Amino acid sequence: MSNPDKSAVVVTRWWWVRHAPVRDDGGNIYGQKDIACDTSDREVFEAVAKILPRNAVWYSSNLMRTHQTAEAIWAAGFPRPANMTWETAFAEQNLGEWQGMNRAAFLASRPVGSNWFADIGEPAPGGESFMDLYNRVGGAIGRINAEQSGQDVIAVAHGGTIKAAVGLALGGQPEKSLAFDIDNCSVTRLDHFASAGHSTWRLPMVNQQPWIADARHAAMHQPAGPEVVPATKLA
Repeated sequence: MSNPDKSAVVVTRWWWVRHAPVRDDGGNIYGQKDIACDTSDREVFEAVAKILPRNAVWYSSNLMRTHQTAEAIWAAGFPRPANMTWETAFAEQNLGEWQGMNRAAFLASRPVGSNWFADIGEPAPGGESFMDLYNRVGGAIGRINAEQSGQDVIAVAHGGTIKAAVGLALGGQPEKSLAFDIDNCSVTRLDHFASAGHSTWRLPMVNQQPWIADARHAAMHQPAGPEVVPATKLA
């Protein structure tokens, strides 16, 4: 039986934005390395700025590429917020000794069809597993849901971080979230519904790219974890 008192349900809307593409990685895995991104495509940021809510609270990871992406959104016409909280729990997965390794060579060494760098419970040597990432992201989301209950929350973060958030919204299924693409500058919205003794999530949109109709912006795509390259592209 549904609850007739709709006023008792509090909705906190999360708007996740993945950072802009990294161009200076040398084809290597970067993980938590603090590396800059390319924010030169103003039309992309104008499109993102148009769909994000005003009067939201802003969060980012502690890594510079998320700050640069937020600055590009504000420069493209979104009103600059009074502040943006740097949330270290929203940093990308620490890939330890894999950071700095050639990406293509590393992926060639992994099982065919892998959706991530390793199984969710396998930590990178000297780093984290995807489950470690999932747990720290989920803990921060729970805390912010309590602190910012009923607000719009814009969080500029990373491919792995956003996949972890999707896994939480899927009812605690991190392994399922790895099947989703999270492209650079894309917007993913996850709504948290809370009432007395109950909470749930809805996923209104994942990997939304408001600039996608214009082929000129295809260069904004960059893998968020391993992806399979069709054989026709290898010829």
